[in-house]
This record gives sequence, structure tokens and C-alpha cells, in this order.
Amino acid sequence: MDHSIDLFGSEQNNHEPQYVDGRLKAIFFSSNDSFYKVVLVEITETNVNWPEDEIVVTGNFGDLVEENSYHFTGKLVDHPRYGKQFQASNYTSVIATTREGVVKYLSGDQFPGIGKKTAERVVDVLGDDAIEKITADNRVLDDVPISAKLRSAIIENLDADDNLEKTIVGLNSYGFSSAIASAIYQKYHEDALKIISDNPYQLVEDIDGISFKKADAIALRLGIVPDSNERIRAGLMYAIDELCLQNGDTYTTTAPLIQTASSLLEGNAQQQIPGKKLAESLVELAKEGKVVGEEDRIYLTRLYNAEVQIADHLNRVIKNQDDEDQLKEDAIKKQLRVVEKQFDINYDDSQVAAIVQAIQSPAFILTGGPGTGKTTIINGIVNTFARLHEYSLDINSYKDKPFPIVLAAPTGRAAKHMTESTGLPASTIHRLLGLNGRESNDTTGTKDIEGALLIIDEMSMVDTYLFRSLVRAIPNHMQVVLVGDQDQLPSVGPGQVFHDLLVSKQIPAMQLNTIYRQEKGSSIIQLAHDIHRGQLSENFTQNQSDRSFIPCNEYQISSVIEQVTKRAKQKDFGLMDVQVLAPMYRGRAGIDRLNDVVQDVWQGDPTGKKSVTIREHTYRIGDKVLQLVNNPENNVFNGDIGIIVGMDAPKGQQVPNKITIDFDETEVTYEKNEWTQFTLAYCTSIHKAQGSEFKMVILPIVRQFSRMLQRNLLYTAVTRASDFLIMLGEKEAFEQCVRNVSVNRQTSLVKRLVDAIGIQPQSKGTDREPEAEDQKQLPTDTQPAQETDDAKADNLPDHLTTAVINQNLIDPMIGMGDVTPRDFLKS
Repeated sequence: MDHSIDLFGSEQNNHEPQYVDGRLKAIFFSSNDSFYKVVLVEITETNVNWPEDEIVVTGNFGDLVEENSYHFTGKLVDHPRYGKQFQASNYTSVIATTREGVVKYLSGDQFPGIGKKTAERVVDVLGDDAIEKITADNRVLDDVPISAKLRSAIIENLDADDNLEKTIVGLNSYGFSSAIASAIYQKYHEDALKIISDNPYQLVEDIDGISFKKADAIALRLGIVPDSNERIRAGLMYAIDELCLQNGDTYTTTAPLIQTASSLLEGNAQQQIPGKKLAESLVELAKEGKVVGEEDRIYLTRLYNAEVQIADHLNRVIKNQDDEDQLKEDAIKKQLRVVEKQFDINYDDSQVAAIVQAIQSPAFILTGGPGTGKTTIINGIVNTFARLHEYSLDINSYKDKPFPIVLAAPTGRAAKHMTESTGLPASTIHRLLGLNGRESNDTTGTKDIEGALLIIDEMSMVDTYLFRSLVRAIPNHMQVVLVGDQDQLPSVGPGQVFHDLLVSKQIPAMQLNTIYRQEKGSSIIQLAHDIHRGQLSENFTQNQSDRSFIPCNEYQISSVIEQVTKRAKQKDFGLMDVQVLAPMYRGRAGIDRLNDVVQDVWQGDPTGKKSVTIREHTYRIGDKVLQLVNNPENNVFNGDIGIIVGMDAPKGQQVPNKITIDFDETEVTYEKNEWTQFTLAYCTSIHKAQGSEFKMVILPIVRQFSRMLQRNLLYTAVTRASDFLIMLGEKEAFEQCVRNVSVNRQTSLVKRLVDAIGIQPQSKGTDREPEAEDQKQLPTDTQPAQETDDAKADNLPDHLTTAVINQNLIDPMIGMGDVTPRDFLKS
């Protein structure tokens, strides 16, 4: 066989698909978390100009069997590391037709219980084309001298193997990546192709990483018409989700929704979608309980319900405390004086007032910036509360009953800080609720919290879903203290819960303004408070004992950070002491680039060290890494930082398939399919650093980050530094931060809280059950304001438009049946 006409040349016919037919000789690599494989094939036929008899083939494949034959379609590529290989976009099995191939196939792993001898009996009776005969009519196995159990095993697994291959071949035909194809198969199994065929948009809801555009391309390819109801509904749902996700809002409004959905739907299909059809689909979504409409606000039902439930459960907690249970102020102050003497603390009047009010209130909010004494007050609350109720703070004395004081925070590092400052056990909110890896938007319940007092720290990080899960787990008569800094960044997830709780004024709250830690000479804390007031400190560019500013541009950032890190290392700062924080991932001064630069400083010469490349970054033993998802089973959570302490490879292989990470004495081993759970942590985003504190923070800010530069971002970054803050970049960029006050998110939690808790004429009452009024329908028969000017109605368009909505001329939910805005207004 001669394939050497033109070495590595192009195919002879540029319009003919490239293919390789051949016998599988070896499987070099098989991914643990996807269908991706690298195999060696002995060529029997091909139209690729190839000089050798064997070729390496890569792609998504099912259970390949050595010595079986396959037909691969794809293209010849030049891999930068492994050289020329055939990249298969799809494949099909060629039924084994040799005695050796059939025996090896039937005695493979996919046919449990079928050994080589049984396979040989099958071939002896049915011949080399046994597989083809069984597939055509499985009754031919009746002639083979094997047990009925073995016959069933062959038939069932032959079908299963065929189903798997058909599914993977089908997924390959849609162009899914190996990881996405695997995720789809894990979700739907053999039903995958049917589900995709019936409703490709289901993928958007069920599979992470599949966008509406991808699902839409599949749908249009399958013949779904551009203005079909299912397509429009999917586009609307995706648009609502995207609009809320982008801004952290809990709802969107009609005008941006129509604009986004129209752009999305018309951009993919090049066909205009009437506003009337959008309105009709929106109403149908409301009838099915998938969205909720209220005035001009459009919610995903789960976010609407979450806000309502937060308000109702807080109302339940507040209203279920009897007045006679409230402790007298004199009794509280008496025990507080004992605590002051015990810990050699002198609380000022405002701190005493905060502690008294917290102990007297069923729910209480404490907010303040760095150095204002929040931790000191938490200690005062805990110890005074324990003395008043005669609780022991020795956890060992509570073997068979719950500890009465429960401390929790959104991240593992924040919880650890609570433990260090109080001496009491603290956990993440996820672990406290027993979410066990489930996301907080999971609608299933959580376990109730047991205890008498609950204190939650770093409340600014808590999003709508997580707070809903938290408050519905709080039992009646448990007191709640919520602590945080309202000026920090809001939660990564939807909402601005802490901000809304304060603004609603439905829960007693105290804001701390006096800076106590300033006595230690911390210019970092003074800078944070100046930033809060909308200015940089006058001495911003002058080096202080605990902070400095190094002017440089974005091209110099990586070099300066490299030098600063080297200097810190020389001065015996530890790996976990120094943290680089940046606003964005991409660019010359972005997180990805800086991680590689700082990694080289701490790792030194990598020669001889075990390593593995994951998502374009190389990882080695000793690397600092960041956990990206909650993993309560292993006691590690989103935001935790650890160090790689081990890499294990299978016997006889060099490439590791397991990585062990030490998270502050908790060691976790990750299989290959779990490596997406962590990333390098020499440089992290400012969002990911919330709830953490570092001895030295290195903070680059340049105008390249322009769209991210806001006051609360800079404030949050600065307040992560406990001892030293090294700022570098462009002063103009820092000034831009303090000028840009972040726009509040679109939420309606304040309204929910006022309606549920406040005594106002328009209040919906406070006596309903916590889960009541969870779902409202979009109005379909709401009457607009009376209009007597028929001429004005005649000038309206015959379909829903953004202009009509913005002018408040028509109810935005119109669109039922054949009713037009003109008809509706005239009626």
C-alpha cells in the first residue's frame, strides 16, 4: 500500500472528505471524564496522502476494541507537540469479520461474563460473520452450545454497545467538544439524540457550557422554523437569564428583554420576529410558571420565589419571638461588664448599644468598614449571650446536643477567620445547611439549623439563592445576627441581599463608623475609608510603613510584580502570605498572565518536578491553587486556597492522573475528571478574595481594566490586606475607581421585606404561610389607564414595540390571541 505520493500533502480532491479505514492496534490514551481517545490505527484504506502503514487518530469514541476495524472521517492536523495525526470528527465501526477480531470483541469488557472460550464457541458455530448474523437475528445464538444466561448477555450488551456508539456518533455530528458530549451522555444516556431531536433548547437548561446560539444552530439545522413557539420561548428564557446574570439583577424589564431576545432570535435566523409573538410566548411562559410578571418587571420564577420566601421567613423569625422573652437592658449590661473584665476590653457607648440591641432583637444587622470593631462586637455578643443563658462555651460539653451558638460564613476562609477570632467552631453556610454539593438555587429543602443564636459574617457575599436557603432553615425562636461591610462588592450570584436588608429598615441595624484599629498606625485602613468617601488619601503616592504605590503602565505590570514577589520571598514572606489581586482574567495585566509570572518566582527551576498541563496552565507540586466550586463532602469550598502536595501516575506511566491538594491540613485527592474544580491562585480575582485576608496584597490597577473600575472593587481589594499593601499601575485608574460608584442592582427584595414585615396600608399582611404566594401569573387581562382619545389609539402600531412600552401607552404583556395594542387600548 503506497500513501507517499506527496508527503503530508493535501488531499487529492479538496472537495472529498478525508477518511482513514483501518484496524485498531492500540489505545494510547482514554480520558476519564469524556469520550476523548488517542489511538493507533493500521491503515487498510485512506484518501489521505500518508507515507506509513500506521497513523495516530484522535477524537470522541465509544468503547473501541483492539483488532476491530473502524472508518474515521476528519482531517490531518499538525499538533504542536505530537506532530502529524488524524483528527477524527466522527467514526463508525466496521463489523469484525475475522475470527480473531470477533473473539476479541465478544470477550471484551463490554460483554461481562463472556470469556474467550464462549466467544470461540460462537465463532465456531456462526463463523467469522457472527456479529452480523446476531445483529440481523439474535435467534441464531440458539444453535450455539452456551447457557441461556450467556446468550442474553451477548444480545443485551450487543444492543447496548450499539446504542452507545450511535449516541456518540450522533453527538459528534453536532460538533460537540469531548467534554460537552460526555456531559450530555451522562445526563441523558441513550435518550440523548431523541431529546436533542425533540427539543434542542433543553440542552441550554440542562448542560453547562451550551449556549442558546449552539442549541439554536442545531434546532435550525433540524428544521425548526425561526418563528416557532418553542424557539421564541427558549430565546426569551435565555435572554432573561443572561440579562440578570450579567448585572446580578433578580429581574429584568420589558424593553431590554425585547431588545435582547429580538437580537438573539433574529441574528441567528435572519428573520424578523413580530413583537406580538414575543408577547404571546411570554404570557405562555407565565401560565406555565416559568416566569413571573409584576408591573414592568419580568422574573425567572425561581428568583421571584426566592425574594418572596426571604421576606416571609424573616417575618416568621421576627414575629415568633414573644415580648416577654426579651432580656432587660440592665441584665445584659451587667453580664457585659463581666465579659469586659474577663477579656480586658472596654466597649464604648456605641459598641455597648450594638451588643444590647443584638441580644434583645430576634434579628439584628451589624455593618461597618475595616477596623471599626465588628469582630470585637461579635465576641461581646457571643460571650454575653452565653452568660445570660448560662451556656458553656466548651464545645466538648455538648456531645449529645447541638452547640447553642452557631457561626457561619459564605467561604471556608471567612469561617476559619471567625473560628480564630472567637475560639468557637464556624462553618460555611453550605456545610451548615447540608447542601452537599448542591447549588443554593436547588428548590429542595435543607436541614434545619439547631441552636439558640446564629451569627453570619461576610454577609455582602451572600446571594439571593443562598440567603433563601439559609432563612428557611432558621427555626422559630432562634436569634439571628447578620454581620458585614455594605461597601464591599456585592455577591457573585444574583441580588444584593445585605444592601437591601439595610435599605429596607425592617430589621434593627447599627453602622459602625469609628476606626479603632487606626491606633496601630494602619494607613491601609485610612485609605479604605477615604476610598469609601470617594477620594484617594492625600498621601496616596507617598510610601507609608504599610503601603506603597509604584507607577507603571500595563506593559510593565508583570515585570514589576515579578520583582516585588522576588523581594517578598527574599524577606521570608510565605507563599500563603502574599496574594496578587487583579480585576480581570485577560490581557497583559490580567490574572492568567500574572499567575504564570508569579508561579515562576515561587517555583524556581521546574526541572525534574512532576507536572501536568490543565487548560493551558502547567501545574506542579508546591503550586498554590484556588478551589472554584463547593465540595462539602471533602470540606473544601469555593474560594479556599490550598497547595498541591502530590501527583500520582498509573504504574508504568509518567503523566499524573491524580492530584492531591492540602487545604490548611485538609487533604483532598482529585481524579482527572475533577481537575476543573481548581485553578492557579498566585493571582486571583478580587471577587474570589472576598472573605479572605492576606498579610501582603499586591494590587495592579490600570486603565486596561476600565469597564471593571468601580469604587467597591477597589475598596474590597484594599481591605483584603492586613499588614502590607503594594499598589501599582496608573494613578488615573485608581482615581477612576473612586469616581465610579457602582449602580445598584435591579432587585425587589426591599419591597418584599416592607410588604411582609412593615405595617403599611399597602402591605399584603404578615399572617401568610412562608411558602404562600410563591407564584404569580403575568397579567393577561390588566386594564390600562382609561383613554378617551381614539385617535391616539389609532396611531399605535399593530404589534408590541419597545417605544410603545417605554411611553406607558400599553400594558407590556398584551399579545393574547389576535389582540393588538390598538384593539386593547380602544377596549
